[in-house]
Amino acid sequence: MLHFSACPRRLPGLLTPGRSPLLSSLFRLHRDLSAHNCIQDSMATEELNGVARGPNKVLTLDTMNQQIKKVEYAVRGPIVLRAMEIEKELQQGMSKPFSEVIKANIGDAHAMGQKPITFIRQVLAICTYPNLICDHSVPEDAKSRAKRILDACGGKTIGAYTASQGLECVRQNVAKYIETRDGGIPADPNNIFLSTGASDAIVTILKLLVSGEGKSRTGVMIPIPQYPLYSAAIAELNGVQVNYYLDEENCWALNISELRRALNEARSHCNPKVLCTINPGNPTGQVQNRQVIEDVIRFAAEEGLFLMADEVYQDNVYAEGCQFHSFKKVLFEMGPEYSNNVELASFHSISKGYMGECGFRGGYMELINLDPEVRMQLIKLVSVRLCPPTSGQAVLGVITDPPRPEEPSYEKFMKEKRNVLNCLAERARLTEEIFSDTPGIRCNPVQGAMYSFPRIDIPPKAIEAAEAAGQTPDMFFCMKLLEETGICVVPGSGFGQKEGTHHFRMTILPKTEKLKILLTKLKKFYQEFTQQYT
Repeated sequence: MLHFSACPRRLPGLLTPGRSPLLSSLFRLHRDLSAHNCIQDSMATEELNGVARGPNKVLTLDTMNQQIKKVEYAVRGPIVLRAMEIEKELQQGMSKPFSEVIKANIGDAHAMGQKPITFIRQVLAICTYPNLICDHSVPEDAKSRAKRILDACGGKTIGAYTASQGLECVRQNVAKYIETRDGGIPADPNNIFLSTGASDAIVTILKLLVSGEGKSRTGVMIPIPQYPLYSAAIAELNGVQVNYYLDEENCWALNISELRRALNEARSHCNPKVLCTINPGNPTGQVQNRQVIEDVIRFAAEEGLFLMADEVYQDNVYAEGCQFHSFKKVLFEMGPEYSNNVELASFHSISKGYMGECGFRGGYMELINLDPEVRMQLIKLVSVRLCPPTSGQAVLGVITDPPRPEEPSYEKFMKEKRNVLNCLAERARLTEEIFSDTPGIRCNPVQGAMYSFPRIDIPPKAIEAAEAAGQTPDMFFCMKLLEETGICVVPGSGFGQKEGTHHFRMTILPKTEKLKILLTKLKKFYQEFTQQYT
């Protein structure tokens, strides 16, 4: 998000007039806004002198919802705006020291060249165009799944609305998927809500949780570094963001002592009642072990906290010795003292994993120990938005009911799934190796998820140059990286980091050969950058 001060002469850093049409427009907006306070007296004078003025806008920066102005989302911030402008400049034939922009800023698998899983698209194709059910080239197991989904839809078409909680047959699939994943622990379809990606479900639960004024405002504990959906949603809902820091020196581990510090400090100015975790981690790529998850559940029970477990990368575990443990599984294995009392919402998505179906916007949340009366309020809340996209629900239905060993699509499905995950594991190792071989860059092992979050040393002179440009040091670094190499990554300050440290987040999704080029160019740029400012 761009921050505007009262009357500065220009936007921070590269946001200067004449740079590009979009950024020039942003400059003009900034210039007009910064002049706002300066012309108030003259406007008042004109009105007193009877000068006629046009009608005032109903919606202005002063009259709009002030919480929106606090919302930031670094993943699609100024760096990405500039990357889009550079792409247009390249298309127009403008000379650059590179031939393409490599967008390593966001976890969009298919945009980075990952091929869709054939079985998923076969089922979805039939759901979209049912005449394909007569096509002999489509396997029978794809047809049977498509027919089950279509039979559950109004008018037997995915063009119809569904129940607000989602198609019952898909929720049944999700429940069976969870039971299988968790070794037979029961899952109730009535406790599962389908959603427009995991993001929509996360925001919906936060809407139920955030309340109060002053010191009674809800505090939401989030890991730092965090995925900026959380800070943005908390700001929009007027909650209080309570930061707890992951231990970078210990592969981004979660420490209970740090949770307790953050909780105790927050209680002096708000009412902390929510604890969010992201496992595997985004942007940090760590996979928390079972003992940590037990400790977190125990802590939540002792302190009366509602647990939110973001588990959208549960299929993305690469490092040897690491294993995904769902919070629900661990909760129930800890016994009824916890499984009957701790309130838990867990989230999953079709956008990540081996699927990468970001554009279909499908996901789910499972709710444990939710108050029945609150559940009715939740149903009312999701009903206002009618239903998640039916196509996204259909994709989720396929992912949670994949081909079985005796079915014709099984072998091809498993081959494609393994290929995606093996390639991601290779890229995770490659990223760690090249960064670890670069003096001044420190990168923890990418144990899971789709990102690396390396720490970079930035020379004092570069920090001074960043301050002069009105930018954070990591924003300054990332913008110069983009302008000189075409590589688009996100500054660590957009995710949160300990004061005095500098990072950037980079996805590992580019194809292996392109990733090698990216990492080599990035390493060379960093070496030249440090020499320039030493």
